[in-house]
Amino acid sequence: MKLAAALVATAACSANAFTTSPSIRQGTALNLKVGETAPDFSLVDQNGKTFTRSKNKKPLVVYFYPADSTPGCTVQAKEFQKEIKNIRKEFKADVVGISGQGAESKQKFAKELGLDFSILADEGDKVRNSFKVPKALFGAFPGRVTYVLDKDGKCTSVYDNLADAASHIGAAKEALAAMTPVKKGLF
Repeated sequence: MKLAAALVATAACSANAFTTSPSIRQGTALNLKVGETAPDFSLVDQNGKTFTRSKNKKPLVVYFYPADSTPGCTVQAKEFQKEIKNIRKEFKADVVGISGQGAESKQKFAKELGLDFSILADEGDKVRNSFKVPKALFGAFPGRVTYVLDKDGKCTSVYDNLADAASHIGAAKEALAAMTPVKKGLF
């Protein structure tokens, strides 16, 4: 049974023939909607630290991904890692990745990739369900959805694309840029 689940997760993370085109959504019946406050949650990361959404006081990218150490999910984590310093510096924001595997799996995944942001263990998918992340591929796979939250936890963007894992970073940065006040220069 575990082998079947791993095969399904691998296919979800690398499949692109079965998905629709990417979408930036204002919200759907299935997702946390733009303008709504994200559910609060506390989850343990790869370092054994507990991250609590309501204690975070800066913009936050929350991305849900199907499974650790699978092809598409690895690409997505690597792309966020490439941009994490820029996201923190330019947008004063942070990133957390969330999937249903346990803390040990998160530890291995983060170590393999040298991740410098929290990968959170959502065993039982309680947080995924509280965000109402839709399933992908006719309900067969956990969805890949990125939410951008402002410093108060209000959702400003929802991006849903299972097939193109790398595209989530660009969508997140666009949403963060839209929230960032324009600096006025002195003339």
